[in-house]
Amino acid sequence: MAGIKDVAEAAGVSIATVSRALSGRGSVSSSAQEAVQQAAAELGYVVSSSASGLASGRTRNIGVLVPVINHWFYASVLEGISSSLMNEGYDTTLYQLTKDRAQREKIFSDFLLRQRVDAVIAVNVELDSEEVHALHALDKPLVGVGGPLPGVPTLHVDDEGISSLATEHLLSLGHERIGFIGGNEETDVDFRVPSHRLTGYERALTEAGIAVDDSLCVGADFTMPQAYQVAKQLLGNPKGRPTAVLAASDEMAIGAILAARDLGMQVPQELSVIGVDNHDLSEMFGLTTIEQRPHEQGNLAVAMLLRAIRGQEPAAANELEHKLVVRSSTTRPSSSS
Repeated sequence: MAGIKDVAEAAGVSIATVSRALSGRGSVSSSAQEAVQQAAAELGYVVSSSASGLASGRTRNIGVLVPVINHWFYASVLEGISSSLMNEGYDTTLYQLTKDRAQREKIFSDFLLRQRVDAVIAVNVELDSEEVHALHALDKPLVGVGGPLPGVPTLHVDDEGISSLATEHLLSLGHERIGFIGGNEETDVDFRVPSHRLTGYERALTEAGIAVDDSLCVGADFTMPQAYQVAKQLLGNPKGRPTAVLAASDEMAIGAILAARDLGMQVPQELSVIGVDNHDLSEMFGLTTIEQRPHEQGNLAVAMLLRAIRGQEPAAANELEHKLVVRSSTTRPSSSS
């Protein structure tokens, strides 16, 4: 099996240069970098992560904290994180933060220390003061994706602005009875994303001079099946069904479209529907949505973290842009509505 000495001889450089070139630490000329990488590839040489970690004090392992795994948004952020880290030669260790207090304490007091991570990314997890202190006590670079964490640079979107923009789109088409499918108590834990999106919806209606009708607002768990069920109830509202619906996620918007179709309603002629995310399935359903690019959020979080790890510049909080993507699920209300 080829060793680092063999790579150095084949590339015509010193062992120290090989180490710098393959670890990404230290300055190496582009010609030397290319020669080392070519020699390593031809010889099948793989850097020992354990030996590299012992020598540098780094493990090339990043800890990622998430509240759930089985939602499209989180899966997309994680895909962006893991692919970017893999391209940079880093491993990813995933920790799911549930509501279980004992489990959370074990993660912060044991697992993060035992894995000897180089840095931590927290994705839409709301931490208490003790947990934030435990993260800072690691003395490692930290980056958040989602709501603000004290002393932690974070990538975030304007959730109120997102739902306000979606509501304004429906208002601009002439809709006044606009339903809202938001979150429930269980999904409103981390950073109150459903609450913020409800606030944006209410703000847009109020600014348009339209009173908020609580009977048009229902909650679900951000999944298609539950949104399908609550949409059926909403569309059967005895006080008058809405002519349009804003769902706080695309998955719930798709659930609403399926419910409308099963009730014999045509989308968008009898019901306009808009979501949030630009989910992979949104184009298939012709869904108008607000795009927030979660995969890119994961990429950007890693870029921020790597700059901090390499001491290039301190990471800073960033608000990410969102945009309206108009498709065929929204139109003007019919004259009979």
